[in-house]
Amino acid sequence: MKSVVLKVNGMSCQHCVNSIHDAVAQIVGVKQVKVDLKSKLVEVEYDQSFTNELLIVECIEDQGFDVQL
Repeated sequence: MKSVVLKVNGMSCQHCVNSIHDAVAQIVGVKQVKVDLKSKLVEVEYDQSFTNELLIVECIEDQGFDVQL
């Protein structure tokens, strides 16, 4: 299992958390999504076979948030 932690700007409420969690969780290969509103961090665990971390970034940005790389 691999993981990535992303800093996400623009999260302000539980709706934001749910929006990011639900969108990223639908990506094939993603196993777990943890969204921390207080620290503005999103941790994503995914299969070894998943190689496109930019897909996760794009998914979060499509929800209206800014991901710092």
